[in-house]
Amino acid sequence: MIDLYYWTTPNGHKITLFLEETGLPYKIHPVNISRGDQFKPEFLAIAPNNRIPAIVDQAPAGGGAPIPLFESGAILLYLAEKTGRFLPTDLRGRAEVSQWLFWQMGGLGPMAGQNHHFSGYAPERLPYAIERYVKETNRLYGVLDKRLADREFVAGDYSIADMAAYPWIVPHAKQGQDLNDFPHLKRWFDAIAARPATRRAYALADTINTAPSVSDEASRRILFGQTAQNTAR
Repeated sequence: MIDLYYWTTPNGHKITLFLEETGLPYKIHPVNISRGDQFKPEFLAIAPNNRIPAIVDQAPAGGGAPIPLFESGAILLYLAEKTGRFLPTDLRGRAEVSQWLFWQMGGLGPMAGQNHHFSGYAPERLPYAIERYVKETNRLYGVLDKRLADREFVAGDYSIADMAAYPWIVPHAKQGQDLNDFPHLKRWFDAIAARPATRRAYALADTINTAPSVSDEASRRILFGQTAQNTAR
């Protein structure tokens, strides 16, 4: 059994995509980041960086004590190795998937995240920051589009590299991007969106977060890493 500490963000969706694809038994523990749940001591014991997602594998390979993990890329690698799914076992195939997984972790995710912040949540509009991150997101979309020009998925067969990138493309309109400008990426995006596991993962998210729009005050607390208690002082 996998205990999944989760909220309905792109990084959270990565893990539910994997779990729904594999059928690995899991239980969701919602961590409502709009209420500051990510700062609770019991969650910090598992995820010291106070960010979702995190997991606890209650039945690790070889037995022994449960294994906690935080950071979505590390979780995807761990689960892929645990199940033998969505990560090639040969040297070249594994290297191909790994480099695109880390491309998402180090590029697409952080840059799109800054795009979201400055375009939608910053307490004041900063045109330079908005332009910078919208343009960088656009560049990264272009990198992915070029990569997909001659292949169905990012690194051969459908893999954890695709699962990592897809949720960060879902909010493309909020990022100031038009998928029609990236035909290969759009074809890839539509194919993943149509997968039954993708549909199940996002339908599940809708049942967990029934009020996805949070107040400006709550949003700022989240983005600036403040708890409700800290802002009250």
